[in-house]
Formats: sequence, structure tokens, C-alpha cells
Amino acid sequence: MQYPTAVTALAVRSSPERQIALPLCPSVFVVDDDRSMRTSLSRLLRGHGFDATLFDSARALLQHGKFYTAICIVLDIDLGGKSGIDVRRRLAEQGVTAPVIYITGNDSPANRAAALGSGCIAYLIKPFTGESLIESVERAGTS
Repeated sequence: MQYPTAVTALAVRSSPERQIALPLCPSVFVVDDDRSMRTSLSRLLRGHGFDATLFDSARALLQHGKFYTAICIVLDIDLGGKSGIDVRRRLAEQGVTAPVIYITGNDSPANRAAALGSGCIAYLIKPFTGESLIESVERAGTS
């Protein structure tokens, strides 16, 4: 498994005695407003050796920043009234190049066309297999 070589930033942990620089760990960003889905995806990813950073809303993702640490972004299309596809477009406008894997429980030809048109590397329909997500994340990590 390869991680993006652009991840060279350091996190600094301070203590009264000294500062220790720790490399930031590449992570799969997971954005879903359903807590149980976030928890399940986190367990699945961690079980396959990936770090997962979880977000419960588009707003939380956009405020986080640090997209240079993302292996990819697993993004729900329906985020409680917000469109994951619109979030992807906003990220692209900001220069975020992390690959996107869409997940959705509301498949439709319009959603599929919009998702594929926005430049995703995978479009997974809930319920999807763990294997299909892991294969997509591994593909993102080598792109």
C-alpha cells in the first residue's frame, strides 16, 4: 500500500520539557451524517490498516482543512439536506485534489451522472460490501 508522497507536514506535540515533531498520518476522511455508518466505516478501515478521520457534516469537513493528509474522501451524497456532490465541487474550487469515493443510499441516474461528472474514483450504493470500499481506498492510495 502506498501513501501520497506529498504528506510531509509535521504535527508538533508540546510538553513543558520539550517539543516532539510527529509525522501526520495519512488518513481516509469519512463524511456521513449517520453516526452508525461512520462508526462502521471507521472499524472497517482501521481493520484494514487505514487511519480514519470522521466528520458528521459537510461543514465539519470544510472547517477541518488539512486535506494534504487525506488518502481519499469517502463522501455521502445526501448529508442531511446538503449535497455531497456540491461539497466535492467546492473542494475542487479550493484546489483540493484528494480522490473522492461517493456513497449513497439514494441511487438515481441523476445522482450517478452528477457524481461521475464531478470526478469521483468510485460510486458505491448502500449497502455496499466492505471489500468494494477497501478496494476503492487502496486504488485511491496508489493514484
